[in-house]
Amino acid sequence: MTSTTSHSLDPLTAGEIDQVTAAIRTSGKLHPGGWFETITLDEPVKAQLRDYEAGTGPRPARTAFITCYEPANNATIEASVDLDDGCAIKRWEKIDGVQARIGPDEFVMGGEIALADETFQAALAKRGITDLGKVLVEPWSAGYFGIEGEDGERLAYGHCWVANDKGDNPYARPIANLHPVIDLNRRKLVRIDDFGAQELPPSGSRIRRKHNLRTDINRLDITQPDGPSFSVDGWLVRWQKWHIRVGFDLREGLVLHQIGYEDGGRLRPIMHRASMAEMVVPYGNPGRGKFRRNAFDTGEYGIGQLTDSLKLGCDCLGHIHYFDAAVHDWTGAARTIRNAICMHEEDFGMLWKFSDFTTGQTSVARSRRLVISSVCTIGNYIYGFFWYFYQDGNIGVEIKATGIPMPTALTSDTGTTYGPVMTDGVTSDVHQHVFSFRFDMAIDGDANTATEINFDKMPKGPENPYGNGMATRVRALKTEAEAQREMDFASARFWKVINPNKLNTHGAPVGYKLVPGTNALPFLHEDSWMAKRAGFMFKHLWVTPYQPRERFSAGWYPNQSKGEDGLPVWTRQNRNVDNTDIVVWYTLNYHHLARPEDWPVQPVVYVGFHWMPSGFFNENPAMDVPAKG
Repeated sequence: MTSTTSHSLDPLTAGEIDQVTAAIRTSGKLHPGGWFETITLDEPVKAQLRDYEAGTGPRPARTAFITCYEPANNATIEASVDLDDGCAIKRWEKIDGVQARIGPDEFVMGGEIALADETFQAALAKRGITDLGKVLVEPWSAGYFGIEGEDGERLAYGHCWVANDKGDNPYARPIANLHPVIDLNRRKLVRIDDFGAQELPPSGSRIRRKHNLRTDINRLDITQPDGPSFSVDGWLVRWQKWHIRVGFDLREGLVLHQIGYEDGGRLRPIMHRASMAEMVVPYGNPGRGKFRRNAFDTGEYGIGQLTDSLKLGCDCLGHIHYFDAAVHDWTGAARTIRNAICMHEEDFGMLWKFSDFTTGQTSVARSRRLVISSVCTIGNYIYGFFWYFYQDGNIGVEIKATGIPMPTALTSDTGTTYGPVMTDGVTSDVHQHVFSFRFDMAIDGDANTATEINFDKMPKGPENPYGNGMATRVRALKTEAEAQREMDFASARFWKVINPNKLNTHGAPVGYKLVPGTNALPFLHEDSWMAKRAGFMFKHLWVTPYQPRERFSAGWYPNQSKGEDGLPVWTRQNRNVDNTDIVVWYTLNYHHLARPEDWPVQPVVYVGFHWMPSGFFNENPAMDVPAKG
């Protein structure tokens, strides 16, 4: 059996997933009651791939990475299957002391376990709730809080709601103070944390409205009569001077590989791999049951398999190219998410302009950008992940957050310390959306260095007689300890990745600078269990040497972890990151105090950052863009 996939970085196909599942099932290695957490591409090591593409080495084996869970043994297992060698199992290893992610099927099962339990039904009846068909129980990962009896168990902590009267908003009526604790391994309810019955909020606002809709919106068409300016070959995209290989991972979702820009007839590499490696949403209410509300949406659940199937005219507008993605259920059966990734061009206003007042002549060029995006539904929240590529070499990253802020029942009419009134009887506790992005850098090659640029107000004196002097300070971040940094508005701080071995025509190292946008710091106590498990939150920038296994900011298995893996642990080695193959990690923290305007569905909130060429080119690379784009 030989893979016919055209490139080593192409995501697994549905057929390949089914082949892997069959190979493991027939091998007898997996317990009959075991299930599949992950079947995804085991990406080739960067050096092997480059040797192959340069014609100096063999084609890397096409391999699948697998994580399985065996309830009978409460065991998490990692495996590797070689698709080029008849789906031979090359590795089968039990990983001690960790819990596999909670898959969508297990998540659904956890809610069903609670609803089928008579003691839980009695707790609902005490609150006047008898129609179980309207009750939503979400079994969130229980996390870790040092609570007696929970060590080593596979637990979920339930949060509960009743759908509104029309049934279109399952989060409309929070059930206060009721939390079923579910043993996902033994498939039973182990206890109910019931802190006292409270009256349900009113029926709740509708989402799907058919009446009183606006009538003054005229038709808007976006057309490209000559077709788009991009070309697609499998998963490889060429757009003007950009070359980008699109990818997909079951855990991370949309991934981009081998990002490069044509300059002077040469394709210059910028990044080998870019992804959103982890995200966590810690809530700020320390009250009963509410302190457990925190979610590692990537590491505990996996956003890839929660990717939406997008629809033209609704999620996407214009001349769209879609990529399908193959995922699987917990039995290992493959399914295809149609239109999982959307790609199109957008007009983006003015690119550059100059008006010569002495002659009255004006020179101008209109901007266009390439958009590659996906949207993931993670319970109550929906996140859009958008990557933008611009004609002047800029790379933008934007998250569009919508959905329903986590509704919590109120005990008063005035809100609480932790959130305002959103609607009658409902608030949403203050929380943070923390995204950790991973960039495997390759600025004109693998030998890169991260630098930090700060600005100072110069003291007034002979060299600054009028007090307007601004001094620029640049320093290389040479070790992992030096490269753990926070934003500083007082010094207009930013970071720049350079290749010290490649100079532009002005004698300076070529580079790209990371330009932060909206951000915040966590309010968790650093000695809290949550802080230990998500320690990456406390720095906006981390830099590590490239290691294939160091992929996820909170480690491979954050589900109920104690914080024994991830960026804070790896960087204790204080390894060299100067003039070597580096990975840059950027933390984006959106601090969210909900508003009444966020109910019943939150308008999209936009947060992001971008990479800007800084000395990478010798001049503006977009001077050849025609006036009308």
